[in-house]
Amino acid sequence: MKAMKYWLMKSEPDVFSIDDLARKRKEPWNGVRNYQARNHMRDMKQGDQVLFYHSNAEEIGVVGVMEVTKEAHPDPFQFEPKSEYYDPKSPKDNPRWDLVEVGFKAKFPHCVRLADLKANPALEGLILLQKGTRLSVIPVAAAHFKAILKMAQK
Repeated sequence: MKAMKYWLMKSEPDVFSIDDLARKRKEPWNGVRNYQARNHMRDMKQGDQVLFYHSNAEEIGVVGVMEVTKEAHPDPFQFEPKSEYYDPKSPKDNPRWDLVEVGFKAKFPHCVRLADLKANPALEGLILLQKGTRLSVIPVAAAHFKAILKMAQK
């Protein structure tokens, strides 16, 4: 059995927030249209833990934890012409885009703000904090995941 991996996934809260996930309990993480982010989702396994990050928000940062409940499979929206995620160049017999299903685990008592993440020396090397990182799905080292959980409890 493979060791659990840790991830961070970004969403704009006006599109889909931690509160939306808490209400729905499980949700397909659709609409990822970046190959590297898609490849990260293809590496996810059921049970992997995921930090939920609110981007482009009044308060930017990590707001909770999710779990991968269903591994990567084709994102159906790539085939729907009326969807904003439609990709006419994605063949049905070899789809370009995948999604995973995530389940709600916890909402933090407060947002672990980006500024606080940057100020924590324990998070040195965290991909999120590297200049130019704009991916919506990134891997997180176990030590970084634990450090962020600790920050959320303060």
